[in-house]
Amino acid sequence: MDKSKLWAIAKNVLKVVITLGAIYWVSTKISLVELKEALQTSNPLFLVLALLTYFFSQMIASSRLNSFFKAIGLQLTERYNFRLYQLGLLYNFFLPGGIGGDGYKIFFLKKNFQISRRQVLGAVFFDRLSGLWALCIIIGALVIFMPRLAIPNAVTIAVLVVGTLSYLYVLRLFFKPFLKSFLATHFKALCVQGLQTLTAIFILYAMHFDGKFSPFLLIFMVSSLVAIVPSIGGAIGLRESVIFSLATYLKLDPHIAVTISLIFYIISLLVASSGIYYIFRPQRLGADKLPSAKEVEEEIEDEE
Repeated sequence: MDKSKLWAIAKNVLKVVITLGAIYWVSTKISLVELKEALQTSNPLFLVLALLTYFFSQMIASSRLNSFFKAIGLQLTERYNFRLYQLGLLYNFFLPGGIGGDGYKIFFLKKNFQISRRQVLGAVFFDRLSGLWALCIIIGALVIFMPRLAIPNAVTIAVLVVGTLSYLYVLRLFFKPFLKSFLATHFKALCVQGLQTLTAIFILYAMHFDGKFSPFLLIFMVSSLVAIVPSIGGAIGLRESVIFSLATYLKLDPHIAVTISLIFYIISLLVASSGIYYIFRPQRLGADKLPSAKEVEEEIEDEE
């Protein structure tokens, strides 16, 4: 076995160990009985609303990615792109972190649409980057509504403005094709993060929470940054570890904070599970058979 394969195996084993370690650590800090009771007593109406807002956020996220695809000349219908996006969501949970849903989509599009991996990689990268930008904007807005943090509003606004201008400058200098659709893609990015914030709000209502929402929303959104790190199982355990630590630091109830995250995880897994349909009906994606994870991993290793 060559060094590249050994390194790939080692990385995946390390991700499994870190994820399992994070899950175990959270389980020692949180009462599982209280979490179970919180889930059992939740208001089902607000849980349904949370599910719907998350689903709509993914529809808009799919459309945002398609806007980046169009910027590189890859013309996909919104319906077809959403089908592929659903499959990618599913694989984000079940493929090794080094591949994930993004890696699978890149491989699939390169193979079926005669487009370079570099172009698709650029589109997927900036799709993620636009999401990160929108996440920072939402986090900044929540910081402004939390005077207890003692961060001057002028500082928060200045950081967001300078960050946005720097981002625009880099796009203009090196990635002009994506600059043309900046307003459309980044408006969609804000809608995605806004709907996911609303999802968290509905979860809080479902839990019959009647305190201040902004501190819990802030740590929930900050913990979303963990999704950027390659992991297994949709970052289960890692996100909850971050949330528990932030809740403890801000003197919030960690049980409430972790419950929000776990319910959100269940909702995202339910939505991602819709991608199972295309495993059994790959013809809906214009393929007789979907590539295996091994094929994708070997392709990535060869290009590295």
